[in-house]
Amino acid sequence: MTMHATQRHERPQDGGTAVLKIVLVDDHAIVRQGLRFILEREADMRVVAEAATAAEAMAVVERHRPDIVLLDLKLSTGSDTEGLEVCSDLVARYPETGVLVLTTFLDDALVLEAIHRGAKGYVLKDVDTTELVTSIRAVSRNESAFDARSASVMVRSIRTASSEPTLTDREQRVLEHLAHGKSNRDIGGALYISETTVKFHVRNIMRKLGASSRAEAVYEASKLGLI
Repeated sequence: MTMHATQRHERPQDGGTAVLKIVLVDDHAIVRQGLRFILEREADMRVVAEAATAAEAMAVVERHRPDIVLLDLKLSTGSDTEGLEVCSDLVARYPETGVLVLTTFLDDALVLEAIHRGAKGYVLKDVDTTELVTSIRAVSRNESAFDARSASVMVRSIRTASSEPTLTDREQRVLEHLAHGKSNRDIGGALYISETTVKFHVRNIMRKLGASSRAEAVYEASKLGLI
């Protein structure tokens, strides 16, 4: 599914043919190799660099100034959301580069946070090859691109924007632990997620509830009957 926006000029390459320069950012080499094989079968696409870490990603984008960055959200064993920070940095430093999130994680909060941080689209790794290529081309035209499942998240967010806050299942579980006064580390241990991921969920809970502290978030949640 693509959403129309203002088209941006694609940089012409040798012979006047517009070729999209793509950087792959994923911590699994086999995934990058598979993506390179798929994308370089397209006449208008060329993978100019790969990166496995946040630092590598910033370095190769600075060097190659690609049109598109395919970005996974999980770039280390310590965090499921490190890619969000990379997304923010890329958008801030290289506004002409379109960031397309390509990940295994489908979570309402992650989709919305990625878009909030400037990603042009959100696609799951099990997407059809044709749809992935279509999404990349859409982002190169400064359009937004989502697969069917992430698009449904955007639709739900629009529908609930003016209603009471809606927490994801994971956020609800984190909130219940917050209400018992547990630390981020304790919550992470109980839910088998990293402390960084807990912080991400806590920030989203506070944002959704309009709270400025953890205690206020618990208070607002209790007023709404969420706990």
